[in-house]
Amino acid sequence: MLRLSWIALLSVVAFAQAPRPVLSPEVHADRKVTFRLKAPNASEVMVSRAGGPKDAMTKGDDGVWSVTIGPLAPDLYTYSFAVDGVNQLDPNNALMVPNLLNSSSSMVLVPGGMPWEVADVPHGSVHHHYYKSGVIGDQRDYYVYTPPGYDDRAKKQYPVLYLLHGFSDDASGWTAVGRANVILDNLIAQGKAKPMIVVMTLGYGEPAYVAKPQPAVRDAGMRERNMTRFRDALLNEVIPAVEKEYRADKNRMQRAIAGLSMGGGESLFTGLNALDTFAWVGAFSAGVGSDFSTNFPKLNAKSSSGLQLLWIACGKDDRLIEPNRKFVEWLKANDIRHEWKETEGAHTWLVWRRYLAELATLLFRERTS
Repeated sequence: MLRLSWIALLSVVAFAQAPRPVLSPEVHADRKVTFRLKAPNASEVMVSRAGGPKDAMTKGDDGVWSVTIGPLAPDLYTYSFAVDGVNQLDPNNALMVPNLLNSSSSMVLVPGGMPWEVADVPHGSVHHHYYKSGVIGDQRDYYVYTPPGYDDRAKKQYPVLYLLHGFSDDASGWTAVGRANVILDNLIAQGKAKPMIVVMTLGYGEPAYVAKPQPAVRDAGMRERNMTRFRDALLNEVIPAVEKEYRADKNRMQRAIAGLSMGGGESLFTGLNALDTFAWVGAFSAGVGSDFSTNFPKLNAKSSSGLQLLWIACGKDDRLIEPNRKFVEWLKANDIRHEWKETEGAHTWLVWRRYLAELATLLFRERTS
């Protein structure tokens, strides 16, 4: 009994001396958010978030730095800490942004009934596929969202949206950060979107395009290879595989392609040059290039007459707003029907999730001229 008492006493002492876990981020009822980081030897710690300024944090006697900001509008925010100028993840937060060039961003959800919040509705499924690309010559992957009620054994065919990520993202970007599956779950449950399959594939036709260092982005030849080989892999490998594996409608009227940034440029390049394959095309903050006549040599009022929707959107503070405006002017000059949205916001997921939520309500519905 004496020995057991000593063991119990030692356990209590050890527990009392154990460091308390750091709670970060902490979202308060008033939508203010407290960020915390234990860095006792740091001289300066800042927190920065997408769509907001950097905020200086204050060091406590326990070596934990903290700051409370807000209230913030309901949304899903990415953020990172800068410890003496070095960016890092929040080590106390499991929600992080997957990125091939920069893995130092975390995420925090400020709830408020947004389309990307998990709700008490029927949920679809996300499937992860791997394949060897004969076009590109590497092992790569893609994700497939199937809507609630999807049944492999049923005869029902579903329309398909091919949804493309941006530069430095990987194939998981639209589910991990964009919450595409959650957005579709909610919109379908509300009757605002048609039940559809969504395919999210790796967007690099030239793997070196995303390798460090980054100046390859400015290489016109590499950019062209990246676009054309991605297009070829999508058309000749991914789409046939999806249509074999899933109950995907093969009618062009039931196929859409859309994407953000690099993926927006790929959506335009692929979709508008393959109007026999896609009847719906969307581009968010698209990397559109500048030589439109060369990139879309056969696109004109007549060839685009069967296009159900060309939907283009960009934020006013986005670094790509001017190229997008010029592209829209080119479309107007060539009498190519389109819809253009210029919104508030910069080059961030804060706008791209909203664009997907709006575009999804328009897809695969009868259009009026």
